Amino acid sequence: MSARNPGIHTTRSSLKAARPNWGKYAFITVGIAFLGVLVLLPVGYMFRYASSTGLGVFWEHISSPEALFSLRFTILLAGATTVINGVMGTVVAFMLVRHDFPLKGFFDSIIDLPIAIPASVTGFTLLLLYGPLGVLGAPFDRAGIAIMFAFPGILIAHIFMTLPYVVRAVGPVLQGVDRSQEEAAKTLGASNLQIFANVILPSIKGGLISGSVFTFARSLGEFGATIMVSGNLAFKTQTAPLFIFSEFNKGNIEGASAMSVVLVIISFMLFFGFKVIVRFMKTRRTGSGKRTLS
Repeated sequence: MSARNPGIHTTRSSLKAARPNWGKYAFITVGIAFLGVLVLLPVGYMFRYASSTGLGVFWEHISSPEALFSLRFTILLAGATTVINGVMGTVVAFMLVRHDFPLKGFFDSIIDLPIAIPASVTGFTLLLLYGPLGVLGAPFDRAGIAIMFAFPGILIAHIFMTLPYVVRAVGPVLQGVDRSQEEAAKTLGASNLQIFANVILPSIKGGLISGSVFTFARSLGEFGATIMVSGNLAFKTQTAPLFIFSEFNKGNIEGASAMSVVLVIISFMLFFGFKVIVRFMKTRRTGSGKRTLS
């Protein structure tokens, strides 16, 4: 019968702790290399190319009337898309989570359809449907109202392409909401609108903000469906991604790079601001919890 030596076990533990964790470092190295090659290198080279001719030339390209129109048009379009899908996406999420109805599983499945099908197919389908000869477009065309190759058609395309983001962000949050507060509010005589505004909306605001940010960013960079339904008409229906495409085809690489840099900066600021808001909300929630406990 041999006695165990605690000193030997202590030494082995110390050696294990001192030994480098090569697997961890390998994973970190591979991950950083992948992100560097796939994300940082293209973005960094784009910034370098856009600024290679000087800030004066960069500003000249980005402040041209055509560039300014496309940028304003894109931001307006993304804002309108976000507002509409923020409202209707929440309605659809509420419908799917809180109510049972025939074909509920079918409607829940088609929510993700805009992500699954190619954007060009979406644009082509909308063009057939809302175009001058389409079932829905013909009556508007006879009344002198243009849907396709105008703001309404592009907005429809962007709403369709970005619908899943708010629905899928709000739905899981709504499922986790404690309904006891809603029942208490009903008992106290609150209306459905008051319950939604004061009880449900504060509970789902994190998901709603997240879905809205992704909706705005996706709309900001939408290209495939937009080029089918817009006609890419300068000073009329040309968005910033279409401006980049047009300038590249003209051989104006500097102009295309300048607009690309602006869109990257807007997207970065958008997601950075979102992370700051999320961190603030978590800190505030933690602080409230501590005050409640104390």
